Amino acid sequence: MVCAFVPAFSVEEAEAKTLWDTCLVKITPKCALNIIAVVFGNGTLIESCCHDLVQEGKVCHDNLIKYIADRPSLVGRETQYLKKRDDVWSHCVSISKTT
Repeated sequence: MVCAFVPAFSVEEAEAKTLWDTCLVKITPKCALNIIAVVFGNGTLIESCCHDLVQEGKVCHDNLIKYIADRPSLVGRETQYLKKRDDVWSHCVSISKTT
């Protein structure tokens, strides 16, 4: 009899873990939480966090917000969050160009 180890997580979860591991090291925890509060709540964007966000990069920002927005508790509101995600990105890019 041969036993094989089968990972307990799916490929999608493995990809999400890679995103977290590679993207979140580029942004401070304070700024990550601030941006999440802006996108998913009524938080006020801390302008100094825009630099971190732009450094993190659009691909990381898009994928991390989408990963959170896809959680079952947020189903039905994804479009709203993705628009806020894009608005935050555009605002931060415009601020970063002027500083």
